[in-house]
Amino acid sequence: MPTARKQKILRDPLTGVPLREVRLLVPDARHPEVQARIKAAHRAMNAEDEADVIAFIEGVSDYDAEGLLKQE
Repeated sequence: MPTARKQKILRDPLTGVPLREVRLLVPDARHPEVQARIKAAHRAMNAEDEADVIAFIEGVSDYDAEGLLKQE
C-alpha cells in the first residue's frame, strides 16, 4: 500500500488559490531527430489549410476583443 507523502501546500501569491505541481515531458526541440520531424511537418503543411486556421483564430480573437464575451 503506497504511503502518502507530506507535501507543502503551495498557493498563488495573488489569489491564494491552492496550486499543484505538474511535470511535463516534451520533445527536446534542440535534438536533431526532433528538428527533422518539425521540418518534415512544416514542409507537409498545406498553405490553404493554414490560412483557414489563422482566419478562425483571428475571428475568435476579434469576437472576444469586441466585448461580446461577457465575463460574470
